[in-house]
Formats: sequence, C-alpha cells, structure tokens
Amino acid sequence: MAEPVLTLPADLVEWVGEVAGGEVVSSNRMPGGASREAWFLDVRGPGGSLRPLFLRYSRTPTPPGDLFHSLHVEGEIIMALQGTGVSVPTTLAVHPVHEAILEERVPGQTWFYRIKDPDEQVAVARDFITKLAALHRLDPATLELPSLGPLKGCRELALDEVANMRRRATGPDGWIDPLVDLSLTWLEKNVPDYEGPVVLVQGDTGPGNFLYEGGRVTAVVDWELAHFGDPMDDIAWLSLRTVQDTFTHLPDRLAEYEALSGHTLDEDRIWYYRLFAETRLNSGRRGGAGAARDRQAEPGQPAVRDVGNGLIYGMLHRRLTVEALAHVAGIELPDEPLPEEPEPVEWHYLYDAALGMLQTIVPRIEDPLASQWSKGVARVVKYLKEMDRAGRAFEQAELDDLARLLGTAPPSVEEGRRRLAEALRQGTVSDRDYIAYVWNKVRRDDHLMRTASGALRERTWPPIR
Repeated sequence: MAEPVLTLPADLVEWVGEVAGGEVVSSNRMPGGASREAWFLDVRGPGGSLRPLFLRYSRTPTPPGDLFHSLHVEGEIIMALQGTGVSVPTTLAVHPVHEAILEERVPGQTWFYRIKDPDEQVAVARDFITKLAALHRLDPATLELPSLGPLKGCRELALDEVANMRRRATGPDGWIDPLVDLSLTWLEKNVPDYEGPVVLVQGDTGPGNFLYEGGRVTAVVDWELAHFGDPMDDIAWLSLRTVQDTFTHLPDRLAEYEALSGHTLDEDRIWYYRLFAETRLNSGRRGGAGAARDRQAEPGQPAVRDVGNGLIYGMLHRRLTVEALAHVAGIELPDEPLPEEPEPVEWHYLYDAALGMLQTIVPRIEDPLASQWSKGVARVVKYLKEMDRAGRAFEQAELDDLARLLGTAPPSVEEGRRRLAEALRQGTVSDRDYIAYVWNKVRRDDHLMRTASGALRERTWPPIR
C-alpha cells in the first residue's frame, strides 16, 4: 500500500525541527507541484515564536538521467542564485538522504489569473520580466553549478539535450512514440545557428512558477528543468506557461524583455524551442505525445496527485506539440468534421448529479489541497461523461483513419497504431499523413475533454510580436 500522501515521514519532520531549531507544530500539504509535494510547516522556537517554512519533497527518488533534476540539484541551483538579483527563496538546507529542500516561506500567491486588477497584472508581469532579464544577464560561468555539467555553445547544448530526450523516450525494446521520434528528428536536423551568449535557462518559466504579492514578484520558484542554453529557450517556455495561465499581452512583455536583457528576440528560434520544450516534456511522459492520457497512478494504487489536472494539461500539451511541429515543418493541419455523437442514455443523469454534488461540496472545503483535488474529481467526472456518451463513436473514427492509411481495417485501435508506427518507420506512410492522423485524434480527444478543460481548450501558442 502506498505511503499516505497527507503525512510526512517522522525522520523528515525531526530533521526540519533540527535545522530550524525548534519543534514542528503544524504541517499542511498544499496544492501545486506536478511532480513534487509542497508543504507549509510551522516551527515553534525556544521563545515560543512560530517560524513559517516551506518544504519541497519527493517520495520517490529521482532516477539518474530523469527529465527533472533531483531536489538535491535543484537546491544547488537555488543556492547559487541567492544574492544575484534573481529573487529565489532562502534555502535553509537540503536533506542528505530524502529528496527534500527546506526553505523560508515566501509570502505571495502562485496563479496569475487570480489577479483581478488589470494594473496589478501588468505590474507583476513587468516585475517578472525584470527578474527573467536579470537571470539572462548573468554569466553562468560565475555560478557554482557543477551538477549542470560543462558550459558549451548553444548549438552543442541543444544537440546534447535532444540526444538525452531520445534516450529517455526510447524503451528497453527500442520502441519510441512515432510523434516524439518525428519531433526529435526535426530538432536534430534544424538546430539554430546561434552562437551568442549562453545563459542559465530556468525552463518551465513564467506564471505559475513565481510568487507575487502587492504588485511585485516575491520569488521565482521551480528550477527542476534548469539548464544552460539559448535565451530563446526560456522565451519559448514563457509562451507555454502563458497558454496555461495567461500573462497579460505577451508581445508587450517580450519587448520589455528585449530591452532589459540585451537579447534580441528571434521568432524562428522561439518556435524551435517551443517544439523543443514540448518534446522534452513528452520524452519523460509514459506513452509519449500520442498517449491517450498521462497516467497518474498504477492500476490498483491510489492517486498521488490531482488526476483531473493531469488529464487536462496532458491534453493541452499534446495539442500544442502537434501545432508546434506542424508550424516548424510547414504542414497544414486538416480540419475534418468530428464524428456524429450519440444521444445520452438513461444513466447519464448520474454524472450531472455527481457534478452538482461537487459544486455544493467544494465551496465548503477549507483545506486548499482537498478543494483542489475535489475540482480534479469534477474534471474526471466530466471527462468520463463524454467518454461514456461518445467515446465509442470517436474510437470508430480512429479505426476508420487507420484503415484508410493501412489499406485494411485493423482488429483493434492498439494493433492499428502499432501497424501504423511500423508503416511510418518503413516509409509506406508519409510524415505528413501520420501527423494528420495524430492531429485528427488530438482534435477528437480534445473535444471529449472540452467540458473538463474549460478555457484551456480555446488557448494556443500566443503571438511573439
């Protein structure tokens, strides 16, 4: 049975008390952190005063060569940035055994969309751009970052990471998701001829990964994808985070970045790194970009994070991947009509009844994690409702697509996908036809996810200028 996700190991709690010089009197797991847990801890010192702390913790050790840095490496990065002009949390200690970082708790909120005053939105966004520009003005050679490896040129660094992506994405049997393979092949052949300054790229930078309060950024957080590279790599990540959360008018912010950082915007390089960023994420995701879902728990095991959140963001990233690949490869994506959907059946009212119950429950929940996960349950129910109603019709549409490309009807979707991947490898199905097939599937999956996704379904890559 999995360890309870709402308690911390006793020895980790004891370590926090030793580091902070007191007794841990409260611990609350907070929402957020897709791959790591976030905890608010209060430590009572000898004089009785409470010290608010923040703990990032991973129950499962990060394997060597993983997509994400271990928390030990992330702690190294945060400590190297303290005092540089890039606002990062004050790190008290990194646990010698557990993957855990203990920090002073920084005041502020995370999600940018919760700022309702337009003037405050712009003020916070501008302050973040100031922080990002400061990061990109740093000479990475002056930072103590041995875990990130030696400094190289941007082209060589990009090729090294593409090779790492391919290694991560390739299974023990040599199989690799065809869409990931197509993306990697394009990235290998089209590395930008840029040999300008190398910077420390935060990766996954932008709204949702910084804290704000009173119209300013109080801390830039989440450095688990940081690496040396092209400054346009981070601009691509910023545009990706903008899709997820919104970030005022991005071209205005990028013009400010250009003036403050000294780095000239290059749209072709930004598009390269948009595909680079999505492919990097897909290389560490089970099933790759073409997977029906990003599994959040093993069968028979409890979920360890918000499954509903994983569903909608996994869907968004699959769509953005195909859109980015089509853009850089100059491929026009088809706009075929969706299959005709069956009428609801007798028991479908139960989905709406369950959703109505959740709408009553969620506002009464005071615990932030419970509230967030309850919203995730609602997303799962919405998706299951659409799958129950139209999933079979949409599966038949995919079977029809597979039969058209293969010349014969496969016995199942799984077998059809396997045969199509082999046909792509053999060259009997073209890259364009395969991408069109994936796009049609993505559009159908996106339609089934539409009520769960909400506003995310309408968003796509933002303009740069």
